Amino acid sequence: DLLAERVTAATTFCLDSFDWVFLLSVTAFILMCFFLAFSRFGRIKLGRPDEEPEFGTVSWLAMLFAAGMGAGLLFWGVAEPLHHYMSPPPHQTPMTPQAARAALVVTNLHWGIHAWGIYAMGGLVLGYFGFRKGYPLLASSPIEAVFTGRFGKVIGFAADLVAVVAVAFGIGGSLGMGVLQINAGMAEVFGTPADSMEMLMGILGVLILFYMIPVSTELGNGIRILSNLNIAVVLLLMLYILFLGPTAFLLSTFVTSLGDYVTHILNLSFRLYPYSGQTEWTRIWTLTYLIWWIAWAPFVGVFIARISRGRTIREFVIMVMCIPSLFSILWFAVFGGTGLHLELFGEGGLASLVLEDTSKALFSLFGYFPWSRVLAVTAIFLVFIFLSTSAASGAFVLGMMTTGGSLEPPRTKKLFWGAVVAALTAAVLFTGGGLTVLRSIAISGAVPFTVIMIAQVACLFKSLSRETVPQEESPPIPERETEIGGEVTA
Repeated sequence: DLLAERVTAATTFCLDSFDWVFLLSVTAFILMCFFLAFSRFGRIKLGRPDEEPEFGTVSWLAMLFAAGMGAGLLFWGVAEPLHHYMSPPPHQTPMTPQAARAALVVTNLHWGIHAWGIYAMGGLVLGYFGFRKGYPLLASSPIEAVFTGRFGKVIGFAADLVAVVAVAFGIGGSLGMGVLQINAGMAEVFGTPADSMEMLMGILGVLILFYMIPVSTELGNGIRILSNLNIAVVLLLMLYILFLGPTAFLLSTFVTSLGDYVTHILNLSFRLYPYSGQTEWTRIWTLTYLIWWIAWAPFVGVFIARISRGRTIREFVIMVMCIPSLFSILWFAVFGGTGLHLELFGEGGLASLVLEDTSKALFSLFGYFPWSRVLAVTAIFLVFIFLSTSAASGAFVLGMMTTGGSLEPPRTKKLFWGAVVAALTAAVLFTGGGLTVLRSIAISGAVPFTVIMIAQVACLFKSLSRETVPQEESPPIPERETEIGGEVTA
């Protein structure tokens, strides 16, 4: 309890004092990613010039999406838009059509390009130095590649240590939130105790046994299969809500929220509300999310770098940043839009339930649909699979980080880190601090890693400035044919 209290206080202080640093850094990462993609550097491959991708595009996208935020979409898909509808950003009137529209814009800000820009930059740095320059996939590699000697090794060691802490705490906090959601779903469907610590530990125990299976296999098998299964079930669940819900409204909501997001993204990327004195909202929501994604950047960055070998910088940036962001916008338009439709045009009441217990949001929404029990069981299964994929991927990455960047760390090392993550999750749940403590634990490692990530990006650009960029291949010029004396000649 004391640790949780101090971690929460420390993260609150950092977010209040250095909000401008975090927001400006993330915005800079996005701009730099797009610059690299559309500049001459976009032709550089993350690997040898003749190297082909290890995984197909569909499996590749499924794995990076599942590792990046899968379970979070289920947890917040209904809850976050309704939170912002009831308690909107500064200068918005709660529970109005304008608040509903603003709610989706802000939600997309938290789950769109900014999140995936952090992941893309983290993965790009490691993929470039790992597969282009031959360094191990470690947080220290970019720094040691540019700063040789004792200074580089000392800073590199600190970078690796901070990265391990950020990954372990980030996954532990996120698994804790997932366990809470599974518990809420089981209470809704099966009537199990909603506030039983024994139940939470039981769910965590089953989860541990399940995710240790893919941890024991090679990356290309266990995690790839789980990721593809995740995406298939997610699409079926989303299509069910889309076509049995207010379909026309939801499609209109998607188009409108996409347009609003594109229109306002530049403004929102630099907004902190310093004049209104209402900085708490930004700290609780936007800054917490940005730091959360940075906490996951060492993990997701290593993972997507590992599965992206052989792809060009241009392909990597566009696919990693744009495709998952577009899907997230559609997801929130469907699930969040359905919740907002109930509040604006239906019987209402869902938003107040969400404010009471965020973990029940998705299951409360299912109560308005046919086969609600089947939907709830499907969602529980999906959260479980997503958490298993994230935990297995996290154990894999932690194994890489602690074996000198090995692309296939020993099974014992992966099992060890799987057990460490489980123990950390159990300790967090035992604090009983709820969502606030879980989020603080999850982002605690990201505060120092932000500095490391800025240093990594600086090293990437310094190294790229010395790079010999391959020439763009021109299409062959067709031979001109002329007819002479009845014969065709080139």
